[in-house]
Amino acid sequence: MEGVIKRYPVGDSEIEVLHGVSLRIEVGEFVAIIGPSGSGKTTLMNILGLMDSPTEGCFELNGRDVSRLKPDERAEARGRLFGFIFQRYNLLTTQTAVENVELPGSYIGMPAAKRRERALALLQEIGLGHRVENRPTQLSGGEQQRVAVSRALMNGGGIILADEPTGALDTVRGRELMARIHGLHRAGHTVILITHDPGIAAEAPRVIRIVDGKIISDETSVQDPAAPSSPEVEAGTPAPPVLLPAPEKRRRLILLADLMEALRMANHALRANLFRTFLTMLGVIIGVASVVTMLSIGEGSQQSMMRSMSRMGTNILRIEPGAKTSLSGGNLTLQDVAAISDLSHILHVVPRVWSTQMLRYRDKTYSCSVVAASPNYSEAENRLIVRGGFFTENDNARCASVVVLGMKACLELFGSGVDPVGKYILLNNAPFMVVGVVTVRGGSGDGRDREDDVAIIPLATGEARIFRSTKLSQIGVQVDEYKNVDLVQDEIRSRLNRLRQQEDFRIFNQAAMIEATKHAQDTFRFLLGAVASVSLVVGGIGVMNIMLVNVVERTREIGVRMACGARSRDIQFQFLAEAVLVCLLGGLLGVALGAILSCVIVVGDTKPVLTLGPILLSFTAAFITGVLFGFLPARKASRLDPVVALSSE
Repeated sequence: MEGVIKRYPVGDSEIEVLHGVSLRIEVGEFVAIIGPSGSGKTTLMNILGLMDSPTEGCFELNGRDVSRLKPDERAEARGRLFGFIFQRYNLLTTQTAVENVELPGSYIGMPAAKRRERALALLQEIGLGHRVENRPTQLSGGEQQRVAVSRALMNGGGIILADEPTGALDTVRGRELMARIHGLHRAGHTVILITHDPGIAAEAPRVIRIVDGKIISDETSVQDPAAPSSPEVEAGTPAPPVLLPAPEKRRRLILLADLMEALRMANHALRANLFRTFLTMLGVIIGVASVVTMLSIGEGSQQSMMRSMSRMGTNILRIEPGAKTSLSGGNLTLQDVAAISDLSHILHVVPRVWSTQMLRYRDKTYSCSVVAASPNYSEAENRLIVRGGFFTENDNARCASVVVLGMKACLELFGSGVDPVGKYILLNNAPFMVVGVVTVRGGSGDGRDREDDVAIIPLATGEARIFRSTKLSQIGVQVDEYKNVDLVQDEIRSRLNRLRQQEDFRIFNQAAMIEATKHAQDTFRFLLGAVASVSLVVGGIGVMNIMLVNVVERTREIGVRMACGARSRDIQFQFLAEAVLVCLLGGLLGVALGAILSCVIVVGDTKPVLTLGPILLSFTAAFITGVLFGFLPARKASRLDPVVALSSE
């Protein structure tokens, strides 16, 4: 170090803690830095250990200027070169002894198997091989300090920085620790000991005294016989820090390894407090379950509506009298039917007349729609014959007094359990024999469909005996395929315009109506999903809140990780991974809950229909929620100053 000055901002001014400190420490030395509280020795140690950088001055490490390194570059060099031994051990209470020792290795890309093997070997060397799975709270103070020493040696620990290492130990354990530090020195490690105890400082061959931010003495005793004679070439001396960027391919592999390591650490952190983790993900569970259930209800409603609409025929055109701008217009006749019957792609042309009439059977009367239609009516309109049969061409030709009842009309007149076929009813005071009962295709047959509220008679019979007119109420046209509906519609319009000399009719395209209905149902589903998504957003806010609390509670842990070589990216990945894992696990449980609710809930006549789409959508939304609401806490954690974080309570 040459002329190192360190200032800290205090309000609008600055306070200078180190005043032009200059010193040189050789590889393999054992140096004690002693001074009273507030003398600047801790600040000096933080700069020496690359936890902080000088405001002014030059700081070279292994012949390289490191005074202006970026935070992540300092972290990488710190992880590879330094081993920290703290007064309060600074072990992570949620991890076992072996996991605490492994920690520095995870930040330099050491493979998990090799990391585990080395950590176990280090613990075995200090006599803790039988305590590797114990957490710090299950270890004595001396055992915790030995674990901390092993952690300092995980990455080699070429430079050991010991900050008041004996401050929390009794005399016996303090002597044991100092003996271990001397052993590290004899093994070739550079040792820098920070202390305020003259007795401890006296054990070092070189003692540097610092007062009020200035070095007032630098004393070297007789060469320690235990120290290496040629420290510059001692085996095990660490190489200079690698500060050049890795090749692009290797960088991608390192990034993937960092992500996997972050997920592993996140999983460990979440398992350490399962109850809090569950409460955190509860909002996500409710949100995802709501989205899945609401979208399933919407899908069921849409399918139910589409089934009802499809019974009316997606390939059916309906021609009615009346101009586009007015309901009044010309009359449709059988001549119009004949004019369009020979068009291609047409399966059936069904002329019909209808009005509301009174039906009577014995003492029961019932008012419903009476339709006079051609015999192909049942095929063209997808009518399912449930009893008897339909009237024939012969019935139509001879104006037979026969009637086919819809299911609802049949139940109203005859009740359930009675076969009406062969019985007579009065229609417009004329007797008609019931020859069959129909319902819509795919209908339940219970008479609840409004299209079952009908009585159907032959067209000729209706014109002659009921309506006394040849004017048609409607012409139904069944097209062979759904894709040809628009083409046939244009041909019908052209043919009738030539015949009638004017367009005094309207053509209703059932497919267009279904598309409009589907669009309305899609909008309904979207609204249901949007309302349910509000609960997912609320759950995400809860995740962010808990993660922010986590950052505050685990500030010291973040400082320890940074001291062990964690870069800002590593910290950000870990906290972001925790948020994402919480949301993904909540998403899985929410999907399962939503699937169960979709199976047991019935809304009116609509049964929810669970499809893959809402499941994927909800799970993706949970992942995005974790990323969005976990980013801010993770970013806050990654931007903590390692010195401030490490000194927090």
